[in-house]
Amino acid sequence: MNPSTTRLGRGLGFPVRPDVVRGALAYRTGAEKVRESIEIILRTEPGERLMRPRFGCGLRQFLMEPNTVATRARLERAVTAALEAHEPRITLQQVTATPGDDPAVVQLTIRYEHRFDSTEGLLVYPFYLER
Repeated sequence: MNPSTTRLGRGLGFPVRPDVVRGALAYRTGAEKVRESIEIILRTEPGERLMRPRFGCGLRQFLMEPNTVATRARLERAVTAALEAHEPRITLQQVTATPGDDPAVVQLTIRYEHRFDSTEGLLVYPFYLER
């Protein structure tokens, strides 16, 4: 196994489901596992996890907010704080919130570096201000 894969982690994929090819539960490793972890942080609200009540980003508080510069700045701060608090395998480079093509969408662009092997990562996460 690749040393950076070992350091970045290995675990069940989320959502937990069988691997289509093997029939066993799907596992994620390395950079893919880190990316999945970032998405889990973004999707989790503080208080949802019983044993980790502060875990999560709290993006739902932005639902029904206008897609303005002020809202996007608050989104950037919330994402930055959550990732710095809950994902120790990365060094956050930049979080940018830009308006999407649809006025109800904000594109969250997250640039980061893996701490163990210094490879760069990029995640573009569409966040919908309206349900």
